[in-house]
Amino acid sequence: MELILVRHGETAWNREGRVQGLSDIDLSDVGVHQARRLALSLRDHPIHAIYASPLIRARKTAEIINQYHDAPIRLEPGLMEMDQGDFEGLAYSELMACERGFLQSWIADPASVRMPHGESLDELQARAWPVIDAILHQSADALVVAHSFTIASILCRIKRISLSDFRSVHVDPASRTLVRFSNGSGEIVVLNDRTHLNDREPSARSA
Repeated sequence: MELILVRHGETAWNREGRVQGLSDIDLSDVGVHQARRLALSLRDHPIHAIYASPLIRARKTAEIINQYHDAPIRLEPGLMEMDQGDFEGLAYSELMACERGFLQSWIADPASVRMPHGESLDELQARAWPVIDAILHQSADALVVAHSFTIASILCRIKRISLSDFRSVHVDPASRTLVRFSNGSGEIVVLNDRTHLNDREPSARSA
């Protein structure tokens, strides 16, 4: 079976460089356009079910893609973005000014830290992977719409690599990643594909 992992389109907070975890921020106009381009690129793919984070930026991206498929959309709380705790809504420049020590630890070994009053990557993976495992047991081609850290944690599990290496499977807004599963093992066939988007489109920040 094939599983397509999609990161939602851009939001205003992505563009402003703000930390965006469980905050329920809608797609920007650019994000809607990205989702439409992504939907066109996926219209001929066999998609039997769509699973999405209930956060509006992911849900709306899923709904736009589904205009070409009329598949059931199942909202899964386990696919929500990592809870950023006290950092929610802060600009990256503010974090650099006030949380330099934490950021140094995060850069050195992201799997070893937990967001203050939030989650760790390990906790994120522990709630996201059961959703993927259940999808795999359905044995039907499916699409998942989620978030940067969520998708990275899933891909780390598929590749059997440490969460400390999650940056090696980074995904950008409105990207698609194709994973092919056979005999219980997954192979990443395409990672972070954005060829469906206009090259001149402004890039968005992570998370």
